Amino acid sequence: MQLMAGVRGAGVHVPHRRFHRRTVWSRGLPEYTHDESELTFTFQVRGVYFGIKDIEAFPLEARADEVPVQYTPDEWNDLTGYLRPHAEDPDGSLATWTKSFVAGDQDQTVAVLRRMLAAFRDQFSYRARETEGTQTPCETLRMKSGTCRDCAWLMIEALRRLGFASRFVSGYLYDGALDGGAVGMTGSGATHAWSQVFLPGAGWMDYDPTNQINAGFDLIPVAVARHPGQAIPLEGSWFGEAKDYLGMSVSVAVHKVGEVADPSEG
Repeated sequence: MQLMAGVRGAGVHVPHRRFHRRTVWSRGLPEYTHDESELTFTFQVRGVYFGIKDIEAFPLEARADEVPVQYTPDEWNDLTGYLRPHAEDPDGSLATWTKSFVAGDQDQTVAVLRRMLAAFRDQFSYRARETEGTQTPCETLRMKSGTCRDCAWLMIEALRRLGFASRFVSGYLYDGALDGGAVGMTGSGATHAWSQVFLPGAGWMDYDPTNQINAGFDLIPVAVARHPGQAIPLEGSWFGEAKDYLGMSVSVAVHKVGEVADPSEG
């Protein structure tokens, strides 16, 4: 499957300023010496994407059938940063919520992961937020709402407390419905965040708590990280008077432009 992702950011609106821009990819420092009212960056990426297979396509090793997963010493060396919880849990609410997924000896790995996705579907609501940063897992748990980044971070920290190696993924969410102008999934056609879990025998598997999906062509990974702060889609700075800043807008479009055969299935 071939997808094209286009990202357009229109707007640092700054009247009567001289713009100074540094582009990481060219390491240049162009200077704009004339007055402008808007600075726009446009990015377009086109690539071939073969999607994500469901976990049933990968037989788990016996040591991964039940929680906690038994990682080898070599795996521990590579996965240490993804196994250790990073967020504080001052009142124990996160630990209590996490333990509910294995209560009563319900410790079959795939079933635990599915129950956690179902919990996000039944207990949480998506809430867009323009403020910078990511909520703590306890904040998301208490409010029962958040952005895709907030839900992904809560799931990651819960999984780590169950002994899973888990990491943060930033990328795009494709939804074929948008190609026809229909209403898509939550966060579709935009930057998106979800979690990955390392399962011996299957490798890194994707789990999206916002839309409860973990296979197919919808999740297009771009970056992975131990912590959400290490995978910020766009960052930078500008200098000027506070009153000069009039706003910023970012739009993302993800479209299918064709289909190609998956060589692994031929």
